[in-house]
Amino acid sequence: MLSSDYPILEFDENKEALIRPEFLKNRYEPISERLLICFFHETIEKLLEREEISLHFVLRGENPLKIYRFQDQDMTLVEGRLGAPAAGGYLEDLIALGAKKILFVGGAGVLRKDLAVGKFLVPTSAVRDEGFSYHYLPPAREVEANLDVASKITEYLKKSGIDYLTGKTWTTDAFYRETPAKIKKRREEGCLFVEMEQSALMAVAAYREVEYGAILYGGDDVSKEKWDSRNWRDRGDIRVGLTELAKEILLVL
Repeated sequence: MLSSDYPILEFDENKEALIRPEFLKNRYEPISERLLICFFHETIEKLLEREEISLHFVLRGENPLKIYRFQDQDMTLVEGRLGAPAAGGYLEDLIALGAKKILFVGGAGVLRKDLAVGKFLVPTSAVRDEGFSYHYLPPAREVEANLDVASKITEYLKKSGIDYLTGKTWTTDAFYRETPAKIKKRREEGCLFVEMEQSALMAVAAYREVEYGAILYGGDDVSKEKWDSRNWRDRGDIRVGLTELAKEILLVL
């Protein structure tokens, strides 16, 4: 275990933790190796209405997680959870139950005013401004995405004629502390988007040696002196389209 004056930097490479997610195998049936994490609640509701997905089972706990499966593909769908600990913890559970090829779709704030609502970003790295990832990887400023998975995602987007960007995202634990100075610094180091999960999910996937990738779409604008929501939560057409696209991409991972 690393020694430090700061607990967050005391990384321990020992894999023998007291509590391990493998115990879930005795309580739940396996899920598909292909897992789609969707952050859009209303999109999941539409898929249920269309009978394109059905409830498989509920992962019980203080905050139950509904596990869905697609009717026409061997693929699992879950609704994403906000923040690194919730997102990363549930990813651990889902990997233990069989997930090996994982794709995330969700929105994120943009750090450049020229990035329109709906602009797609395939993250290639993330600034680790959260605490969760430091329990999975040694301390470092950034975590690199699985570039093989990112390449497969961008190849499919390019083939489909869909405009996108690749680059760095900023993962933070505290959206109420996205201060002007921090935003300026993150922009200067090359971050395009800001969100709350990616560095943690990349870290868990690397630690557990599974394939993970993400497609983020540009939402609210935090690049200016005043926050601009840009009504990004009302862009249901983008969200449904992105989810359907992600399902197609997941099949080629």
